[in-house]
Amino acid sequence: MTEQDYLLAWAAYALAALGCLLVWLKLTGWMWRWLREPLRVLVMVLLASPTVVDAERGLLAPSIAITAMDLLLKTGNNAWRAAADLSVYTLLALAAYLVFALLRWPIERSVQRRRTQAAARAEDPRTLRELLAEEDDQARFERREPRI
Repeated sequence: MTEQDYLLAWAAYALAALGCLLVWLKLTGWMWRWLREPLRVLVMVLLASPTVVDAERGLLAPSIAITAMDLLLKTGNNAWRAAADLSVYTLLALAAYLVFALLRWPIERSVQRRRTQAAARAEDPRTLRELLAEEDDQARFERREPRI
């Protein structure tokens, strides 16, 4: 296999993987968000993780393809290496997603709280003058202690 064939094979695989990923994004679009996103990360890792096939020439191949071919055709001994690479890449990607989700969660809660408060304010039929008068009436009846 020449260098051009190798690059052409990777380009064809990248195009096919992108198509598979787009189909997977469409298939998981109806799911609950906290289930959909980890599944999408998992498929991205499965499609995009490479493993070393020939160490001296530095040739890589998709881990899922190496694992499938070695298990189905019972050829070679790269299945364990490819499975190990897949598991490491999966753990790293899911850990990165978990950190991202944990950072995003409080931000989304505060945005949702602001939207709820804005909607409640928008539904209030009183005018600003009435709101200020009400606050003034409440402040008049509060007991204020003198400062020493």
